[in-house]
Amino acid sequence: MEKFTLEIIQDALVAAGDEMFQTLQRTSMSPIIYESLDYAVGITDIKGELLAQGNGVTAFLAALDAVVSATIDKFSGNNTLQEGDVIIANTPYAGGGTHLSDVSVIYPVFYDGKLVAFTVNKAHWTELGGTFPGSVSTVATEIYQEGLHFPFIKIKSKGTLNQAVIDIIKANVRLPDSTLGDLFAGIAAAEVGAKRVISIIEKYGLHTFIKAKNDFLNYGERMCIEALKSIPNGTYEGTTEIEDNGFGEGPFPIKAKITITDTEFIADFNGSHPQVKGATNLAFSGLVTGCRSLFKAITTPQMDANGGAFRPMKVLCEPGTIVSAQAPSAVSVYYEVLITSIDLIWKILAPLIPDKLPAGHLRSVCATFISGMHPDTNQFYIQAEPLAGGWGASATHDGNRGQLSCGSGESYNIPIEIREMRYGILVEQYAFHNEGGGYGEFQGGNGQYVDYKIVSEEAHVTAAFLGEKTKTWGMNGGHDGSYNYFMIIKKDGTKIRHSLGTNIALEKGDIVRCVTATGGGYGNPEKRPKTKVLSDVKNGYITEKEAKEFYKI
Repeated sequence: MEKFTLEIIQDALVAAGDEMFQTLQRTSMSPIIYESLDYAVGITDIKGELLAQGNGVTAFLAALDAVVSATIDKFSGNNTLQEGDVIIANTPYAGGGTHLSDVSVIYPVFYDGKLVAFTVNKAHWTELGGTFPGSVSTVATEIYQEGLHFPFIKIKSKGTLNQAVIDIIKANVRLPDSTLGDLFAGIAAAEVGAKRVISIIEKYGLHTFIKAKNDFLNYGERMCIEALKSIPNGTYEGTTEIEDNGFGEGPFPIKAKITITDTEFIADFNGSHPQVKGATNLAFSGLVTGCRSLFKAITTPQMDANGGAFRPMKVLCEPGTIVSAQAPSAVSVYYEVLITSIDLIWKILAPLIPDKLPAGHLRSVCATFISGMHPDTNQFYIQAEPLAGGWGASATHDGNRGQLSCGSGESYNIPIEIREMRYGILVEQYAFHNEGGGYGEFQGGNGQYVDYKIVSEEAHVTAAFLGEKTKTWGMNGGHDGSYNYFMIIKKDGTKIRHSLGTNIALEKGDIVRCVTATGGGYGNPEKRPKTKVLSDVKNGYITEKEAKEFYKI
C-alpha cells in the first residue's frame, strides 16, 4: 500500500475536520460560537481515538475522544447504536465533561451497515437554564442550579428527531431560539463530517481507511515520544491555589507532581484540596483536557491534534478533589480551575524548558455574562464572552498583548459592533492598561481595560476573574505582572471591585470595567535596551515613573 495514499487519507480527515468547524461557525446562532469560536469539532475511530480535530478552544483537547468513549460505554450490549442515531451529552463528571453549558453532539458514522467512525463537536451554548442567566453562577452549590443536564441521550433515533427533548429544552431556557439553533448547527456539522468520512471510505476502501488511521495514530505517538526526549527527565513538584470559592472562603491549594521519562509524562495531582462549596470545581475529565493542552504545547505544537500523541501522558488524582470533583458538585466556572491547573504545570516546567514556555499569563478566562432587556428590541439578551489580556515574556521576546487565555486557545473576542447591536451595552473603553508589572529584559504583555456602559433600564452581570489577589509570575529575574478583576462603577461614581460575582444588579448608566492582567516579565529589567523602554513609554505600555523606577531610565 502506497505511503502517499495513506497520507492523502490522513490529510482528508484533517480537511473534513476543518469543514465541520466552518459548518458549525456559519450555522450557529450565538456570537460566543460564531464570533468567539468557543467550540471544537473532531473525528474519532470506533474506539474513540481522536483522528482529527478542528479547534477553537484548546481546553477541549481531551473532550471529544472522551465523550465518544463514554457514549460507546453507555450504548453497548443490547442497547447498541443504530444508523441515524445522534447523541447529546454535557455531563461534567465523565466523558470529557467540563460544565453543563458545553454540549457535545456525537454522531456514529455507518458504512454498509457497519460502524466505522464517529464525528463529534462540543460547543458552549449561551443559555441552558439554571438559576441565573447564562447558566453560570459563582455561588451555585450543586449542579442542579446550573442548567439542563443531558446524560448521553438520543436527540435522534434512527434519523427521527426526539421532539420531546426539543420541547423540554425550549421550555427551560431563556433564549430558546438561539439555543435550539446551536443544537441544530452542531447536528449539521456532525452530518457534514460523516459524509466526508464515508466519501473517503468509498474512494479508498474500508481496509485502506483503517490502515491509514492506525498509521496516523502511531505516528502521533512516535512524534510525541521523540519530543519527550528533549525534556530533562526527573520528578518536579509545585503548588498553587484557588483564591476563593465564591463565598469568601479560601485559598484552596492545588498540588502537582510531574514525572518525565523518555517515554512517559505523568501528572499527579493527588493531595489537592477536596472539592469545595461553590462552582470553582473541576471534574477529572476537565483536568485531563487541561493537562493535554500543556502537554501538546511542549511536545507536538505544530502537529494536527491526534489521539496517538496523547498515549504517553497519564493524569492521576484521587476522586473528590477540587480538580477531580464528583456529582453533584457545582462546576459552572470550572474553567478558572482548569487554567490554574495548566498554569501550575507550566510554572513547574518553564525553568526546565524556557525555549518552549514563557513566563505566566493572565491565568483566567475573565468571562463576563451581562443580561437584560434590549432597549430597542425589548428582547432579552445575554452577552457571554471570554476576554483578552497579557501573556508572559520569554527568553527571546516580549509577552503578547491582548491575547485570550491558554484555555481559550484560538478563540476570539466578540467585535464591538456585534456587542452593541445585540446587547444593551456601549463599549466606552477598549484599551491596553499600564497598571504596572511584567518588567524585565523582555516585558510582559499588557492587560486590557474593557468598559461596558449599560444602556438598558436595568441589567445584571455575572463574572469570574481569578487572579484578583495573585499576580502573574515572572521568570529569571523578571517581575511578576498584575491582577485580574472587574469593577462596578455606579453612575454616581461609586466603585466596587470584584473577583467573583453573580447576578449583580446594574442600572442604566452604570459601567462594568473589566481589567485583565499584564503577563510576567523575563530577565533583569536593567538589561532591557533603552530604546525599547522609551518606545514602551511612548506607546503607553509603561509610564515614565515606571521607566525610572524599574528600568533606571
